[in-house]
Parts: sequence; structure tokens; C-alpha cells
Amino acid sequence: MITSRRVVAVAKFLGILAVLGLLVHMGTILFSTRYNTNGQSIFEMWGNSLASNKEYGGSAHAEGNYAPNAEKPVKAALVALVRNDDLYGLRKTIRELEDRWNRNYNYPYIFLNDKPFSEKFMSGVRDLTNAPVQFGTLEPDTWGYPEWIDQNKAKHERETSTYIKGRSESYRFMCRFQSGFVFKHPLLKDLEYYWRIEPDVHYFCDIDYDPFVYMKKNNLKYGWNIAPSEYEPTVRTLWNSTQEFMNKNPDMIPSNSMIDWVRDSNNQYTRCHFWSNFEIVDLSFYRSKEYQAYFDFLDHAGGFFYERWGDAPVHSIAVSMFLPKSQVHYFDDIGYYHPAMSHCPDGSKERGKCVCDPKEGWANGFTCAKRWRQIS
Repeated sequence: MITSRRVVAVAKFLGILAVLGLLVHMGTILFSTRYNTNGQSIFEMWGNSLASNKEYGGSAHAEGNYAPNAEKPVKAALVALVRNDDLYGLRKTIRELEDRWNRNYNYPYIFLNDKPFSEKFMSGVRDLTNAPVQFGTLEPDTWGYPEWIDQNKAKHERETSTYIKGRSESYRFMCRFQSGFVFKHPLLKDLEYYWRIEPDVHYFCDIDYDPFVYMKKNNLKYGWNIAPSEYEPTVRTLWNSTQEFMNKNPDMIPSNSMIDWVRDSNNQYTRCHFWSNFEIVDLSFYRSKEYQAYFDFLDHAGGFFYERWGDAPVHSIAVSMFLPKSQVHYFDDIGYYHPAMSHCPDGSKERGKCVCDPKEGWANGFTCAKRWRQIS
């Protein structure tokens, strides 16, 4: 017969084993996740997480009045170039942005279209936000072919191309517009900053600070989130045209620029670019004489139509040519998905204010993101 004393002893022994097992399990987790993809220890990550509010400017309303119709601390807006048939995809984007961030900040939305928006589209957007919303159509000279383009040559490129979006005429109009005209639209003329948004994207994290205020306080010109490499057939001569521009305008290229992000040791194009479907930008950069000169040079070279130069590589080369790295910010704390690629902050399956799987959001491991961390 088992005595009560023996039962107590066995229970104590089993309790000790359970505690030891738990300690071993915790140690395994700490060891296996000791470093993230940025080389930070898990203890540094936790410390940084605790300090993130201080780093990025604190909680909502710390910087001013964010009531829907109040003047915000920064003249800024969320901007999208969309069409009427993008309504469902855009509603999904707005719903997530509102839930994750803008319901606390109420920055305005500006939507642009090459054709008038329908009443259905406008009411479907306004239903989702208390923030101001504006709708605009594009000015005729910003959408279409400039007079110097050989449209037969452009047509031949479209009809013989085999790369993605290669046969689309309107996609080329869009890339040219986003490269050189979006920031000139009358609805954006008074803005200091814009945050570009797209239909059918996801935001994985609660954002409890104002990125516009953060950028302004820290004199940041360009903010990005994903950095892949461009598909070579779409930019066959973009780097040659860029080198020609630099040779003709050496005084425009500062000595501390981050040009080595897009140029390797052999002076060849790395094809690294910031995926511009997510970008937060001080619009004084796009309005600068340097950026304007570069865009005009590329526009006359014709590569938007004779190839398929995208706004992402154009923006990215310009950022690399004209800005130091200290004025460019990697928003790696914002989890983001655009069809085909995503970024998920480390540890988001287990903790923090993001819900996503870092193994599925692998953009942080792209060669170009790694190159960004390596350049000075």
C-alpha cells in the first residue's frame, strides 16, 4: 500500500521534472531565435520593441490634433492612382489602414483616376473612413504619349515583349505618371509628404506613431519597406541613360550619395530598387531641380515606352544618386503585403503588434535589402 509520504515525494519529483522540462524548452526557443535576420539578439529585439514608441514619436495624439477635419501636424495624405473597377480591392486596403492606423490619425485620402470616378466608387470609399477624401482626374498631358515618342516603335516593343505587363500600354502610362507627374497634380500641390497606397494590399501591424511626423522630425526624404531587384528585360538601357545623365550633370551628384546601392564595384547596375507601391516621401525631393532634371532626361530617352521602365527603379536610382543614406528610412517595423511579395517583422508569430509569419514575409532577406544594410 502506497503511503501518503511516498505520494508527496513522487509528486515533488514529478514537479521538479516538469520545471526542468519547461526551462529546457524555453532555452531551446531562446537559442533557436537568438538572432533575427538583422543580426540582433533576441534581447536587443525585445529592448528595441519596448523603446519603439519613444523612437518613433510616441502614442497617438502626442503630436497634435488628429480630429478628422483638424489641421494635422504635417501636411500629408494617403494617395492612390486607381480606377473604378479597383473599388473592392481598395476598400480592403482602406479597411486595414483604418483599423491598423488611420482611425487614430485621420490623414486625408486622395484618389486619382485617368477617367472620372463613379458615384458608386466615391461612396464606397467614404463609407470606410471619417477622414477627408478627395477625388481627382489626371491632366491630359500627364497620361499618354509625349510628342517625341515614336508610337510605331513603342507598339513593336509591346507586341514582341514577353515580360510581365510588357503588352500593356496603360501600364506604361501609369509608370510615366508615377515617375514624373503624381506629385504635380493640383490635389497634391500643398502637401509636404505623401504615403502611396494600392488596392489589394495588407498591413500586418498596428502602427502607433505618425510616420509623417517621424520623417519630418528626422529630416528623412524617402521611406521604403520592400527592396527586390528589377527584371532586366524591362530596364535594358535604363542604367546607360542614367550614366549619361550623371556624366552630363556631375555637379548634381553629392559625394555622400548612396549611389553604390544601385552601382556595383564594376560600375554595373545592381537592379536594386525600392518597391514603390509602398513609399512615404517628402515631396520636396520629387519637386527638386535634380529629380526633375533626371526625370526629364529619362522621359526624352523614351524608355518608358521603348522598354518598360517602371517608376520603382526610376525613383530608386534618383534616391540613390541624390540622397545620403541618412535621409532614407527602412520602415521594417511595418508588416506589408503586395501581391507576390511581403515583409513581416521578425517574431510576429509570437509577440508584438504584428500578426504574420516571417517565413512567408521573406522580403527582409532579399539581396537588395541585405545590400542596403551593408552600404555606409
